[in-house]
Amino acid sequence: MSMTEILDELPRLLPTEREKILHRIAELDGIETPELLAAIDEADAVSPQGDVSIEDVSNRVTQWAHSK
Repeated sequence: MSMTEILDELPRLLPTEREKILHRIAELDGIETPELLAAIDEADAVSPQGDVSIEDVSNRVTQWAHSK
């Protein structure tokens, strides 16, 4: 399938299907999505003094990523 064919097919997909494609592209390209930034903000809100370990942040981001 060519890139042109893929682009032509996108409007025919359901919003949830396009969202999955968007997340996969972001994952492949290392792009921070609004959802990822929200997960980071949530982790920060739990402990505003900064005493959240990097492991906890990593676990929260992993949980977020696997929920998509």
